[in-house]
Amino acid sequence: MTDECFAHPRLAALYDALDPDRGDLDPYVRLAEESAARRVLDIGCGTGVFALLLAERGIDVVGVDPAAASLDVARAKPGGKGVRWIHGDASALPPLRADLATMTANVAQHITDPRAWRRTLRAAHAALRPGGRLVFETRDPARRAWEQWNRASSYAVTEVPGAGAVESWVDVTQVDGPLVSFRWTYVFTADGRTLTSDSTLRFRERHEIETDLAAEGYVLEDVRDAPDRPGKEFVFLARRP
Repeated sequence: MTDECFAHPRLAALYDALDPDRGDLDPYVRLAEESAARRVLDIGCGTGVFALLLAERGIDVVGVDPAAASLDVARAKPGGKGVRWIHGDASALPPLRADLATMTANVAQHITDPRAWRRTLRAAHAALRPGGRLVFETRDPARRAWEQWNRASSYAVTEVPGAGAVESWVDVTQVDGPLVSFRWTYVFTADGRTLTSDSTLRFRERHEIETDLAAEGYVLEDVRDAPDRPGKEFVFLARRP
């Protein structure tokens, strides 16, 4: 199931306004440019921020996402017609021979089921040309990021064009081994409506991811630090031989 924050039309329309600083995407853009990627597959493309950054640079981009409401937002943006949007998960992809496949932000961790995770890695591998790369990030579970996910540290009021003031905050609802569940609450002050979105992330250990990549035929090239969250995340760069 797709989280409401991505699937509900009213919440999908808020997504970019509530997370306006996407400096986390800069290293992905640089990687695409440095590797001279001509075609990029953006898995979990959401509202299309990253896909459109690449398309502006003349790169052929395919964005895939299971949330139709988020894709509707992406298509409606300037340049949206220059990206090929696919509704579904990575298993819905046609043959691509992409130079680069990406899972930015929390996309990899949102795939909580181990079988679905392996299917995603397999599908990305099939979509890459020989020598193509997969890059994604995941939080280091040892840093226990979820301990800061509470109303006191996350509460904000954002003025959203067309929606007015929106209050938002997050609270952890359950920690079960590597699975951390949490609930976002959104209050629309214009009409008093409250919407919630429940999510779960899987916090994988580094060795677990390395094992999964090898099992799906990747060669691990590097495990880097995330420039926007130093010491808190792993960034995996793997190649299809």
